[in-house]
Amino acid sequence: MSGAFKSGVMGGLMGFIMSTLSNYYLLPMPSTLAGITVGNGISGLISGFMGGFMGVLIDSWQRRRRVGAL
Repeated sequence: MSGAFKSGVMGGLMGFIMSTLSNYYLLPMPSTLAGITVGNGISGLISGFMGGFMGVLIDSWQRRRRVGAL
């Protein structure tokens, strides 16, 4: 359980970083409410995907490291 929590925190941190970068560089603040809504939705998709992906990568890396130590 501790390993899953650590992986989740790291994945969430990576998702936060990707969301911040995508909002700053890829999706600058539009002037309309619809544009803001679409931009936040796209940013959420990117950060959610990256957070989950990084969490899975970190978990598989930790599992391989534990198996190799045995």
